[in-house]
Amino acid sequence: MKNENNPNSDESSNLIRWDDRKRPLVPDFPIIPFIEGDGIGPDIWAACKSVLDRAVEKAYKGNRRLLWKEILAGEKAIASFGAENPLPKETLSAIIRYGVALKGPLTTPVGGGFRSLNVALRQVLDLYACVRPVHYLEGVPAPVTHPERLNVVIFRENTEDVYAGVEWPAGSLEARELLIAINAKSKAAGGTLISLESALGIKPMSKANTDRLVSMAIQYSLEHHRKSVTLVHKGNIMKHTEGAFRDWGYAVAQEKFGDVTLTEGDLHEKFQGRQPEGKVVIKDRIADAMFQQLLLRPEEYDVIATPNLNGDYLSDAAAAQVGGLGMAPGANIGDCRALFEATHGTAPKYAGQDKVNPGSLILSGVEMLRFIHWEEAAEMVVSALKKTISQGIVTYDLARQMKGVREVRCSEFGAAIIANMIRL
Repeated sequence: MKNENNPNSDESSNLIRWDDRKRPLVPDFPIIPFIEGDGIGPDIWAACKSVLDRAVEKAYKGNRRLLWKEILAGEKAIASFGAENPLPKETLSAIIRYGVALKGPLTTPVGGGFRSLNVALRQVLDLYACVRPVHYLEGVPAPVTHPERLNVVIFRENTEDVYAGVEWPAGSLEARELLIAINAKSKAAGGTLISLESALGIKPMSKANTDRLVSMAIQYSLEHHRKSVTLVHKGNIMKHTEGAFRDWGYAVAQEKFGDVTLTEGDLHEKFQGRQPEGKVVIKDRIADAMFQQLLLRPEEYDVIATPNLNGDYLSDAAAAQVGGLGMAPGANIGDCRALFEATHGTAPKYAGQDKVNPGSLILSGVEMLRFIHWEEAAEMVVSALKKTISQGIVTYDLARQMKGVREVRCSEFGAAIIANMIRL
């Protein structure tokens, strides 16, 4: 639980601050909390840490350093605090205090308590945007013919939708009471009735949460020179939840970014399809059609904003197009805090075997470096990772899909990345 190699005795000088626009102001030696993770977590964390530390050292020649501070969740937290406390208050407080953190995969214990530790972290810390960049790294085996055509960043709303956790089991007293009330209103309005033996869940969506997610997606597009933001929804069926998400998205674009955004209709009617410099196109697509679009016409999509469940499906499906979750980074971002994470599970059958691919966590670390504006170190990691793959040095998950490559352990993959970094 202690900081490593802290050059300052006064911790306050190592804290990340935030400007008026909620952007990080990062000292040269920031304290970064990390959650090692369960299952394969220790293996991939060790590889990730060594790669990130070497990149920062090489990029900044000792003038900057990440000061890692371990915080506990999942199995380690249970070992220290007991079975009823897999997500300690101290962990939540540390993420709030230090602002930026990195985590491995977590397993939610079977039984009572949290439905999901990952969901709990997002909701308790109000990390309202799950941000998933999806693009192809040359040499990674992929199931589609041209994976390089896909290059999107998905902004998934993280705090509501069916993940809000409001549901009741079939046959329960609570479900029956609510269904009786619902059926009464539906009957009065001439609608259909629902069986009283049904399970019941509530799907909340709000304008405030939609506004801040879509605003973040548009702001990202402007700062990173992306051409469009696509609102993905199922509003043709769920008109007052997902349909509202679409309407609220267009409204916030007009109200808050009206001088720098235009609709798809505007683009064709006013500009004959030629996009003006510095403008972001706001458009929308039905969720099921969007899966087809990303396969058939991926170049037409850039930044995607979506409700929680749609984003869950879409981000994993898009990752599959470019090689799978083993090489997919992820971030959960709120106001003045961000938690970067591996996007895959704990794979307990491989725990302690030094076998699995650390790419997802390493690339999530890259996104963390970009978030704190240490771009030089981030690009160094990506260049070395690409070089390693091009040399045919890969872990088992990639090796089994490739010919003429050398399968290496998790730690050896990290060491190969570092060796290539030294040569840059």
